Amino acid sequence: MIRSFLAIELPFQIIEKIRELQNDLKPSLSLVKWARPGSIHLTLKFFGNIEEESIEEISRVITEVASKFTPFHLKVRDIGVFPNLMRPRVIWVGVDECEDTLKILYNKIEKNLEKIGFDPEQRQFNPHLTLGRVKSLKEKRILIEKIEKFKGCELGSFQIEALYLFKSELRPAGAVYSKLNTFKLAGS
Repeated sequence: MIRSFLAIELPFQIIEKIRELQNDLKPSLSLVKWARPGSIHLTLKFFGNIEEESIEEISRVITEVASKFTPFHLKVRDIGVFPNLMRPRVIWVGVDECEDTLKILYNKIEKNLEKIGFDPEQRQFNPHLTLGRVKSLKEKRILIEKIEKFKGCELGSFQIEALYLFKSELRPAGAVYSKLNTFKLAGS
């Protein structure tokens, strides 16, 4: 069994901006397990544990979907929390697009993977990059003030040219990701 997911990789300049933002948020005194900036990605589909033989069929479906899309831009901006500021559990930065290309791509992936037996996600697609998970609400007020300070922040934009199927290995120091396959968008 292989734990896997489909995602969009972030360019170095966005990763560095995320690192800076995390460093600005860290002195809040709340206990937060911060994501390693280099491992942050935009997840399109989490498969969980799958049979190794499934990779070929998943790859065929994603290759077909990716071939119907040309590269497009995304903006990384704003900061927020799930579920809300009164009970922050996940701290994230948002992903915006000029058109609905990302949502259309996501929906095509979900629809086509459902045809080969993968259940569609029940939650509404809400593209975001997880900065950290709140483990304790000690000094919550300070954390909320810092998050509100960065509301509307702009971390930059980048062009999506490929999707990646990742293998995720859970280790005591955190998950380690390795690429299983690359799916170039048409014209990349």
